[in-house]
Amino acid sequence: MSEVLDNLLYSEEHEWALQGEGRTVRVGITDHAQHLLGDIVFVEFPEVGAVISAGDSVGSIESVKTVSELYSPVSGTVTRINDKLDGSPELLNDEPYGGGWIFELEIQGEYAAAVTGLLDAAEYKKLIGE
Repeated sequence: MSEVLDNLLYSEEHEWALQGEGRTVRVGITDHAQHLLGDIVFVEFPEVGAVISAGDSVGSIESVKTVSELYSPVSGTVTRINDKLDGSPELLNDEPYGGGWIFELEIQGEYAAAVTGLLDAAEYKKLIGE
């Protein structure tokens, strides 16, 4: 069974969003996604400063099995990437909800409006059949 955390919101594409300080949202891939991908060997990040919309393809994740698109679950401006993944992409496998976060962005407006359409933990578990 995949780990699904109650304090996160989830996209149907298997990314998670965590509200940070102010208007910051941290984004990563779910435990379920990293299991499907297998051993991750490379992460392509969005550019810091890029303005992205929810659902945009903003990078990719390469594993020994496949390459998967990375989608943004919310709209905003990319403010930070997790450069630890450059040298240690396996953090996505080891700590998908901790040290394996991928990028942060600053949303415009209120958090509740920015995350409209994302799934809570119970809805995500249903999506992945758990």
